[in-house]
Amino acid sequence: MTEINKSRTALKIILPLLILMLGVGGFIAISKLKQKPQRQQPKQLGTLVDVIELQSKPHQIRVHATGTVAAEQEISLVPEVSGKVIWLAPQLVSGGRFRAGESLLKIEPYDFQLAQQRALAEVARAEVALRIEQERARVALQEWQRIELPDKGEPGPLVIREIQLQQEQANLTAAQANLQQAVLNLQRTELKAPFNGRIRQEQVDLGQYLRAGTSIGTFSGTDRAELQVPLPIDELRWLQIPTAGSGEPGSEALISLPDGPTVRWQGRIIRSRGEISGDSRMATVVVAVEDPYRLTGKNNGPVLHNGQFVTLQLLGERRDQLIRIPREALRTGQQVWIADEQNRLRLRPVKILRREQQHLLIEAGVNAGERLVMTTLSGAADGLLLRPVLLPSQTEPQP
Repeated sequence: MTEINKSRTALKIILPLLILMLGVGGFIAISKLKQKPQRQQPKQLGTLVDVIELQSKPHQIRVHATGTVAAEQEISLVPEVSGKVIWLAPQLVSGGRFRAGESLLKIEPYDFQLAQQRALAEVARAEVALRIEQERARVALQEWQRIELPDKGEPGPLVIREIQLQQEQANLTAAQANLQQAVLNLQRTELKAPFNGRIRQEQVDLGQYLRAGTSIGTFSGTDRAELQVPLPIDELRWLQIPTAGSGEPGSEALISLPDGPTVRWQGRIIRSRGEISGDSRMATVVVAVEDPYRLTGKNNGPVLHNGQFVTLQLLGERRDQLIRIPREALRTGQQVWIADEQNRLRLRPVKILRREQQHLLIEAGVNAGERLVMTTLSGAADGLLLRPVLLPSQTEPQP
């Protein structure tokens, strides 16, 4: 029994060792059969950037500006004769409107009617005196012709009353001129509107005595308004500004109020003031707007008041093909970033034709079809690998 126990004890020791050795041997055999993994380089995807495709399109240059409204015509109302006011038009108040030829006020006409009657009487007397002198001249010539004297020669102007006849003719002319002046003064007792307009201010009342040459108010035209538009000198080269006598139309203007972009009026440049402001170094062009008060009945929208501040878009030169990019795409050193065909970053210098409010007009340096990088990168270098994502074009269509 002792030997059997010893055998069992030895078996308990040897069997685990045998199993362990078989396991180690199997692991070594399997390890030898397994191939070594190959080391792989990670794939370079590039820096993720947003790009837009550059397009060459027709483009009309628009000059943005502001201006102030003023009446094209504005005069002082001045009576040409003195007298007491006996009638006033009901609309002869600040803001009242008149059409050309309508009566503003009337001055007492009695003195001028009497002056006209006296002038008529003077003309009648001068006509009678001229006819009498004509008869005297005819009789004097007949008497001279009846006298038979040897070598009597030609009669002198006093003999045939030629000088007296000229004097009476001059008296008649003077009397007729006085009559015309009297008629004109009588007509001037009624003050009329010289053109379509509105009363800007007035200083007259019924019964007031007016003196000739004294202003009683201001009258502004309503058919046309003018906008004084200051512009930087460099902007003038894009616009068509008519010169005196040229007959060429100026650039069109789209006018709106500062509180909204809606275009409410259309105008046109009619001239330049021809001088540069010493303070701002700006030039001033004048834009004309027809019917600013909407009086023709064609449109019942808002009106343009004198002194009102407005915004304008002046439609300038039109280019058939032009590349336009967002302003934020311009980098330091007047460069743009382009993603080339191999998705590599290229730093490209460009020549700017004009800077607009939201865009830049490019004259040279880039081509249509190229991809413009919009994403800002820190430490950007030429040849940097990119992963471009194409965005819709950010340039709005031109109307």
